[in-house]
Amino acid sequence: MAALLLPAEEWTGASPATTFGLFGAGTGAGWVFDAVCDRVAVGAVVRMGAPLGGQVADAVEIIGRITEVRPPSSVSGYGSTAGRGGRIEIVHDQPWRGRIRLRFDADRGGTRIRLFAELDEAGLEWLMRRRGLPAGRGASPNPNARLGLLNSKSGLGSMFGAATDHMATLAVEEINAEGGVQGRPVELVVGDDATDPMVGVAEARRLVRAGCRTILVATTSATYFAVSRALAGTEVLLIQPHMNEGGGSGPLRVQLGEHNEDQLATAVRPLMRAADGKRWFLAGNDYCWPRSTHAAARRILPRSGARVVGERYASLGTRDFTQVIDSVTASGADIVLSTFVGADAAAFERQCHAMGLRERCVTLAPAMDESTLEHVGADAAPGLYAVSGYVEQLGSAGNAVLLHRYREAYGRWAPPLSTLSESVFEAAHIWWSAARRVGADEPRLIAEAMRPGRFQLPRGTVTLDDGGRVAQDLFVAEATATGLRPVSL
Repeated sequence: MAALLLPAEEWTGASPATTFGLFGAGTGAGWVFDAVCDRVAVGAVVRMGAPLGGQVADAVEIIGRITEVRPPSSVSGYGSTAGRGGRIEIVHDQPWRGRIRLRFDADRGGTRIRLFAELDEAGLEWLMRRRGLPAGRGASPNPNARLGLLNSKSGLGSMFGAATDHMATLAVEEINAEGGVQGRPVELVVGDDATDPMVGVAEARRLVRAGCRTILVATTSATYFAVSRALAGTEVLLIQPHMNEGGGSGPLRVQLGEHNEDQLATAVRPLMRAADGKRWFLAGNDYCWPRSTHAAARRILPRSGARVVGERYASLGTRDFTQVIDSVTASGADIVLSTFVGADAAAFERQCHAMGLRERCVTLAPAMDESTLEHVGADAAPGLYAVSGYVEQLGSAGNAVLLHRYREAYGRWAPPLSTLSESVFEAAHIWWSAARRVGADEPRLIAEAMRPGRFQLPRGTVTLDDGGRVAQDLFVAEATATGLRPVSL
């Protein structure tokens, strides 16, 4: 299917040069499609809203990279401001793969900004479902060959959604190159939970109707638990690849990824050495994973002589964290345990830096990943730490091979890998290895074959015991301008 070209347009009374210069400044709703980026330069990451029409008034959030920049030029004379218009080109992977071209042209004493967005078949299906229209594939004549992926392609968790899609696709391509399941190719069917548990339930049910007997639930824990409850009593295997708090296992439920208690046990002492202090403030989004992680922190921190001096929560979608940061400052904390996720995590860290908090304390953000870090920005990165089983800069031979294949498949502008996306690649391979051992795509048999298990993966050795508990090496990583770097503190 050839790409469709969808237009949108805005007008402002400012000159083309002024408008172009403020692109990405985030100066208010409606200003140049609400674009946010730290710099207008080739390679810079950008987030923006594209109003592509339809019954829903809100814009489609696009996350991508700038690949071309051409500032406007003006020719003056007798009051004329005519000249060459400015141009910005953005290649994006979220919520679909495409390209956006922006034009800045003089018009009626101001500037007309025109947006042209490419929409491929996958993007058209996503947009139709977003508008409440029927789209996508129905039940397959060969349902055993379909693997579901429930991902956050939109909403607050969308910053790592594109790399997650890519890694699942790469894993399925490798699986099919090795013969698929019982000699039949595996087809990946993707759903978008929009970082909303109820949307996730509806999408999970759609995946089941399409013939998916196993679903990789690469979303927040809130969506995972909602989907698990909704599909109780069905013969559908749910695999949670991401870091989690546990409590959601069962015969047809497998939770991979880092456990929050293990993350804290690994990072508490190194962070206190980095901060030269023992006072912790707990701050995060108000849903199950942050609350569980804070509860674990209250158990684990005192064992190392640490003290909790405050705690605050903010709802998902918060953009002004002033009250939280003021509370941290007043507490005299040395370390912030940040359990904000996605766009909230990026906004919180940027405001911590802007308000001078980073000069007084460091932050441990267990859910911080490389894609979110790009939106935190280089200026706000120093003093920020993460803890996980994988970072893109991991210096293993298996990771070097994976990175080469990833860039070869998706190019230099694809989003970075992180534990949140790489874990999906590994989960698909673990599922396939179990399916190959049992010789059938039978969810209950596959779940039984996965545990206990010992798996050699790009992050290293991962073991799964009889009860489904995961053991793996964890790394404390320091945020830098180029990503997360494993450190010894």
